[in-house]
Amino acid sequence: QVQLVESGGGLVQAGGSLRLSCAASGRTISTYAMGWFRQAPGKERRFVAHISWSGISTDYSDSVKGRFTISRDNAENKLYLQMNSLKPEDTAVYYCAAGFRGATMSREYAYWGQGTQVTVSS
Repeated sequence: QVQLVESGGGLVQAGGSLRLSCAASGRTISTYAMGWFRQAPGKERRFVAHISWSGISTDYSDSVKGRFTISRDNAENKLYLQMNSLKPEDTAVYYCAAGFRGATMSREYAYWGQGTQVTVSS
């Protein structure tokens, strides 16, 4: 079992930046692909970014490409999401997830955190 806890969310003005963290416990995440998803009110949970177990391979949704950067520190058992040039449409609850392969579908991930709220004001 892997327990995931997100942090770093908050309220920020449009154009600002936030760095989300996801701390894992229970097992090392070094053998898992990791992902970030987000869910806005009244909408489905959507893929944001994923990273391979080694950190070499990454992928992003078109809506965040060039603005967000996913990274990981396997020694610290942590996952990160650096979010720059934030827009009001980035407002959502952000979730980290661990799975056996990098994927854009939420069903491919076995473990999930509880989420952290990100609110971007215009």
